[in-house]
Amino acid sequence: MAPDDRPDDGLDAIDRRLLTLLQEDGRLPYSDLAADTGLSSGAARARVLRLQERGILRIVGVTDPLELGYRSMAMLAVSVEGDVDAVADALGALDAVIYLVVAAGSADLLVEVIAPDTDALYDVVNRQIRTVPGVRGIETYSYYRTHTHRFTWGTR
Repeated sequence: MAPDDRPDDGLDAIDRRLLTLLQEDGRLPYSDLAADTGLSSGAARARVLRLQERGILRIVGVTDPLELGYRSMAMLAVSVEGDVDAVADALGALDAVIYLVVAAGSADLLVEVIAPDTDALYDVVNRQIRTVPGVRGIETYSYYRTHTHRFTWGTR
């Protein structure tokens, strides 16, 4: 997308560069961010904090569930009857749900879940998710492994 085609989101080229750098390594010190962008360390810190306050940036530690002992992961295509947001809120409150999007297509919600093993995954799907009022149907796609998990998509 050309710079002229971007919506006015209040981000300038330095903000975008900071975001790109932090997507590559969220632990970069402010001094490194400053050196790359031509800012002082204090100015780099202030900009990062502003991006966090605006909800544009969240710095977290990303883990691999399989390495932490979760042996079952699945994407659930959930069909809903009634209020999609109410069902999404109920499912999003479940501990096993790690990602949830409202979708267009044959499924109303795409819900990623993790569990320690296949018995626990069955329990999540059958006893926790299927029993939520408004859940009409579930199609379960169990994962063999994660092939690509990317957080470096840059900025517009």
